[in-house]
Amino acid sequence: MKNISRRAFLGTSAAAAATAFLAGCGAYDNSGAQSASSDSSSSSTTGDTTHIDFCLDYTPNTNHTGIYVAQQKGWFADEGLDVNIIQPADDTAETMIGSGQAQMGVSYQDYIANALASDNPLPIQAVAAIIQHNTSGIMSRQADNITRARDMEDHVYATWDMPVEQATIKQIMETDGGDYSKLKMVAYSVDDEVAGLKANMFDCVWVYEGWAVQNAAVQDYPVNYFSFISMDPVFDFYTPVLAANNDFCKENPDVVKAFVRAAKKGYEFCVENPDEAASILCEQVPELDSALVEKSQAYLADQYINDASSWGVIDKDRWAAYFQWLNDNDLVTNKLDVDAGWTMDYLEA
Repeated sequence: MKNISRRAFLGTSAAAAATAFLAGCGAYDNSGAQSASSDSSSSSTTGDTTHIDFCLDYTPNTNHTGIYVAQQKGWFADEGLDVNIIQPADDTAETMIGSGQAQMGVSYQDYIANALASDNPLPIQAVAAIIQHNTSGIMSRQADNITRARDMEDHVYATWDMPVEQATIKQIMETDGGDYSKLKMVAYSVDDEVAGLKANMFDCVWVYEGWAVQNAAVQDYPVNYFSFISMDPVFDFYTPVLAANNDFCKENPDVVKAFVRAAKKGYEFCVENPDEAASILCEQVPELDSALVEKSQAYLADQYINDASSWGVIDKDRWAAYFQWLNDNDLVTNKLDVDAGWTMDYLEA
């Protein structure tokens, strides 16, 4: 499996995603094998069972373990749900959810911002936080001594040339007393950030601590890492989240509650049993690197809930602060309602 990069998570606008979606999508059935996706615009109910297409944001990884655990343990079935886990084409989970091709899935606050702020906004909202805090940041070779944002001066950063990404880097550097103009940039062109550092393709790169930093540890490659939230609390946005189609939520509130209830049980299992959870994910998705999954799962066991009262909680002030930052920096097509795009109506305590 390719290593997961921040590039995979920082998608283009919802409008561009809509175009990409027309190319089609891949899917995973309950066994983890790839299959054709459904073209149904709504869930179907047979007897006492409701079918839900659940769209991942990317290829399966430890952000998704709670879903695979709930599937394997039969907790979705116990709730009367037949859940089909699918993958989008070209990172278009928001388009699939917003269009009703999938009723629920995995998204990110910044993706939802794009979906809501586009000229043709999508009916999508977050219904639970998968991970409580933003676990992304900057990884670099240990020998380069880049331990904080201002240390990025006169080094080479791997960029995707995206306004939100570069505005984030600019703010953390300047907040830390650095000169953003002294940061050199090259196009991001790898799927394995550790390999890119080893090959001196760049000096620093935006990564997720739960995957890329753990990959460096698995490879015994010495790196430095600092998080965005250690530089500026405004970047403690929600990434990733469980997302759902707004209309589906309104028409099927009990089904959404049932899904979230089973998912919560799955992620709570991951917190208490990271080794077994890792094994379940590897069994369901055998192409994954088991050593990396185990290392990543051990790290995320402390991150799914962290300091929240329970799994899934979304803090309205943190959500609003990031949307306000996007507004203030003109990083969205249309201004956002800072309180929009999320709900905890379907998350039971």
